[in-house]
Amino acid sequence: MTENTNQNLFPDTDAQTPQRAAGQTHAVGILPAHGIANMIRDGQIWAGGGIDDDQIQPASLDLRLAETAYRVRASFLPGASGSVMDKIGKLAYHKVDLRQGAVLETGCVYLVPLMEALALPERTAGFANPKSSTGRIDVFTRLITDFGSAFDTVPAGYKGHLYLEVSPRTFPILVRAGSRLSQLRFRRGSPSYSDAETKRLHEETGLVNGAANIDQGLGVSIDLRGDAQTGLVGYRGKRHAGLIDVDQKGALPVSQYWEPIYHDDTNEIILDPDEFYILASREAVTIPASHAAEMVPFDPLVGEFRVHYAGFFDPGFGMNEAGGAGSRAVLEVRSREVPFILEHGQIIGRLIYERLTDMPETLYGSGLNSNYQAQGLKLSKHFKSD
Repeated sequence: MTENTNQNLFPDTDAQTPQRAAGQTHAVGILPAHGIANMIRDGQIWAGGGIDDDQIQPASLDLRLAETAYRVRASFLPGASGSVMDKIGKLAYHKVDLRQGAVLETGCVYLVPLMEALALPERTAGFANPKSSTGRIDVFTRLITDFGSAFDTVPAGYKGHLYLEVSPRTFPILVRAGSRLSQLRFRRGSPSYSDAETKRLHEETGLVNGAANIDQGLGVSIDLRGDAQTGLVGYRGKRHAGLIDVDQKGALPVSQYWEPIYHDDTNEIILDPDEFYILASREAVTIPASHAAEMVPFDPLVGEFRVHYAGFFDPGFGMNEAGGAGSRAVLEVRSREVPFILEHGQIIGRLIYERLTDMPETLYGSGLNSNYQAQGLKLSKHFKSD
């Protein structure tokens, strides 16, 4: 198999950065949608067939699978001296044609080249996460770059192609060329966040309803009392339930894929390490227009479990002005090694708020047909509404 990354294909666009930066409020931060659009215009983000307008979210870019997937023996990183396609040549079992759609099986690892490629300026880096709908069906994804030594990270100044590791855990999935499983944010400069800034934001806008637990991020706790009428607190995924077409909305019956979990007098739930759970935060969460947020997915200080594969929260999530009053964080939860008891109100994750370079022109939920604005406990978009 041949290397498909050619450094000479990518234009040098660093000299254009000062012109784009002239109208910014901050020199450091997360780029909003119009900043991403400028990068596309300037050739810093490109794809052979162009990039669709609806790939651009308020503070991220949806990434699309290309035409071929490779079933590989194991997950890998190419390292500083290697390219992804060189590694695939050694590790791939076979190629999977995605042009007409193909099934990716549970328990398998696939490596998929993406349609999008980058030619980043020297002060702009990228970081990736699964899309919300991907995480909520227990599909584990991680972005990989050529010569990369870390997952989900695109170093500043990177010029090259992008690849996605895909591993369905509970449900097999049907994907095709153009399917969108992950998203990429762009950060100019070094990360800038602090508890002092988070406290100021909470005082000004109310990041959660009620008191805020702020210590290395905003603490998010679990709701195990559930709906006042039904007592529903969450769902447990059913194994061997059937196939999920990742591009089809509202088509699947909930009962065939999910087992409901109801409140009991203990206000507890035991996480089985072999199971996947959808639960919700006790707090309603707000992301102000000036910021984006990311959930820390695993913190050994609060327990041996992982929450929220899809950790991005866009500006405007939960804001009254964007139709999001009362939005809760829906959490994809999996215990790691041993059964673990969660209690109602227990802190299970932390949100890191990071400033945008400037105010976004569009907020999450505002005219974007956003799937999870004003949500309570909610499954992915693939399932029929009750």
